[in-house]
Amino acid sequence: MSKGITSRKENYSQWYNDIVIKADLAENSGVRGSMVIKPYGYAIWEKIKEQLDKMFKETGHVNAYFPLFIPKSYFTKEASHVDGFAKECAIVTHYRLKTNQNGEIVVDENAKLEEELIVRPTSETIIWSTYKKWIHSYRDLPILINQWANVVRWEMRTRLFLRTSEFLWQEGHTAHATAEEAIAETKQMLNVYAEFAEKWMAMPVIKGSKSESERFAGALDTISIEAMMQDGKALQAGTSHFLGQNFAKAFDVKFTSKEGKEEFVWASSWGVSTRLMGALIMAHSDDKGLVLPPKLAPVKVVIVPIYKNEQQLEIIRKKVSEITDRLKDKNISFKFDDRTTYRPGHKFAEYELKGVPVRLAIGQRDIDNGTIELARRDTLEKKIYDIAGIEVVIENLLNDIQDNIYRKALKFRNENTYKVDTYEEFKDIIKNKGGFVMAHWDGTPETEAKIQEETKATIRNIPFDAPEEDGKCIITGKPSKRRVLFAKAY
Repeated sequence: MSKGITSRKENYSQWYNDIVIKADLAENSGVRGSMVIKPYGYAIWEKIKEQLDKMFKETGHVNAYFPLFIPKSYFTKEASHVDGFAKECAIVTHYRLKTNQNGEIVVDENAKLEEELIVRPTSETIIWSTYKKWIHSYRDLPILINQWANVVRWEMRTRLFLRTSEFLWQEGHTAHATAEEAIAETKQMLNVYAEFAEKWMAMPVIKGSKSESERFAGALDTISIEAMMQDGKALQAGTSHFLGQNFAKAFDVKFTSKEGKEEFVWASSWGVSTRLMGALIMAHSDDKGLVLPPKLAPVKVVIVPIYKNEQQLEIIRKKVSEITDRLKDKNISFKFDDRTTYRPGHKFAEYELKGVPVRLAIGQRDIDNGTIELARRDTLEKKIYDIAGIEVVIENLLNDIQDNIYRKALKFRNENTYKVDTYEEFKDIIKNKGGFVMAHWDGTPETEAKIQEETKATIRNIPFDAPEEDGKCIITGKPSKRRVLFAKAY
């Protein structure tokens, strides 16, 4: 263990919190249920945001921004949507403060808003009220817009990155002339999320459809990617929704088709949030701290000098300058930590804790021998290399670390995924092993609710790649054509 980090086996929840705090990712704020994302944590989020934004634009989307405040009347227009979010909404009722006779700051009772404003929990309503002004003809379609924003969902039980009252996310909102186009968009964006999760986060995911009870409020269909954390629980890492014409009808968004007919618009929405930070931590990290996939690491290489005096340090600085020039040429981010206030051992522990993929250590003897020590964060292996060509070694090693982290996570998921045919076996695995359980289900919300009530496991999704097979529901014995994915979840 490192710097007082609790062991995963001893207390997984505390281990997670220790890493978030001690790796300088985030901390609780003075506002209940809200967090401060610290510079190092935000730098990782920026890497996530930068790559996703690029992928969105490559698929034809553009960014815009919509108001934080949503008139309450907008929410009443789509019944299932307001029901889904009513218990989580923060509401603005007044617009002014005043000082009372005791010198206290209080709400000015004379400054009540004519209509209360909801602090956005999601933006469908404000965006579709806007689209009504933008859409008139088939020529105005499709609209492919993404928004990077903060949202508020008033959570009673919060946890840094995983569940906070305010969090950062992106939300895509698209408008189409046909259902087929909107459905294709919904699937396309889930594939974007899956590609990002696997190729950048090094986190294997399962794509599938949500059950009716797990759908987004106001959606006809919700599809998701589900990832397994190291405690065997699932984490929903991204969702995409086919909204049908529900919001178009609620806000009277129509267009004139090529045939001259007036029709309602078809819609999708999709989003990921700072929960991905929690996924990164829980999917890959160890008892020494954070383990970052190189593609999302703000600093890919840290260089620590080993020296006895200022003269040696100056010689090392010159040699390191040659190395870092070559790293710059390969666009590999680095940090040379020549702080004189900390010893090398302290620095080694710090960068292990922060998950920097590659650490170089160099001293006078190394320079004399033309060598340098390299340690990789994922396996903690150390090896001596020639200084000449070290940038090529690092470039190849970063790719290997990225692949190795993915392979390790995939192996863990495969080893902790079970097929069961009886409810007794299902309950035993959920209680004593955890992980993903593939089982037959009769398709009814009653059976789904019974399983959740008795085991705390939910249907994460109905995997797209689940083969058709005749089976019987583990509860009712009714026929089933394919297995669905159950797990306890965050």
